[in-house]
Amino acid sequence: MKFFARVPKIDFMAQRRTGLIVSLVLTIASIALVLTRGLNLGIDFTGGVLVEVTYPQGVELEQVRGDLAKAGFEHAVAQHFGSTTDVLIRLQVPKDASAAQFSSRVLSALGAQDQCADPAKPCKRRIEYVGPQVGDELTQKGSLALLFAFIGIFVYIMLRFEWKFSAGAIAALVHDAVMALGFLSATQIEFDVTTLAAILALIGYSNNETVVIFDRVRENLINLRRMGIFEIVNLSVNQTLLRSIITHLTTLLVCTALLVLGGPSVHSFSATLIVGVIVATYSSIYVSTSLAVALGVSRDDLLPPKLEKEGDGLP
Repeated sequence: MKFFARVPKIDFMAQRRTGLIVSLVLTIASIALVLTRGLNLGIDFTGGVLVEVTYPQGVELEQVRGDLAKAGFEHAVAQHFGSTTDVLIRLQVPKDASAAQFSSRVLSALGAQDQCADPAKPCKRRIEYVGPQVGDELTQKGSLALLFAFIGIFVYIMLRFEWKFSAGAIAALVHDAVMALGFLSATQIEFDVTTLAAILALIGYSNNETVVIFDRVRENLINLRRMGIFEIVNLSVNQTLLRSIITHLTTLLVCTALLVLGGPSVHSFSATLIVGVIVATYSSIYVSTSLAVALGVSRDDLLPPKLEKEGDGLP
């Protein structure tokens, strides 16, 4: 227990400039990658066909994907819908094909009936076409969700701490989100609604880590008045280091389990969170805290203003 009670003495601030430069370079590279290569948008954003098929008995998703791949649908997304006998399939429709003909080809590849006449064969339950206008609306709402999240977090931290802390926190959140998008662009993992949910969850996770460090920095700035700002930040980060390690490791274990055992339906969600947790580990130190220090945060910013006594300033 004595080992865990000791506070490490790692000089994080000695590498603050290097950390900021590396983060800036990676952020610019991620933005360039997204602009040049783009994201592999799913049918939630581009439009496509949803096909729900009921099997007489439980069916393995690998079998369904294999049947679709043999018919030329290599990029189809299949997942169980409610039970192992119900399968939901999502596919993008080529521009030169009609949705009705495309759906008929999917049913034919699965050996499914359009009308449930034979109970021994798979049967179509529903087919829905997602138009590109729905994807455009989802893109707009998703962008607004990210924007409102950033604004809300900025106001919250500004009211709780100080605007210099807010600027550092928002810089770290934007950095983490851009890095996640860069990873998705580089790997071409499908970007769908679950991926967008992962980025929003990442923003909340990263902000929580930043607020924990900011809380300790504020407490130490007020109580330890003989220490300089760099010593205060180093002490604060070291004091929260064990807590951060435990939090990051447990989160990574859960996300890794989802990635390995969760199947394709949560693959993009778990992969995005894994990258996000790794990025948030250093951004909470070398982006948010270092930027607040670079902006000149000091003990005076956190002390309440002095009230003038009655009669002060009078001749």
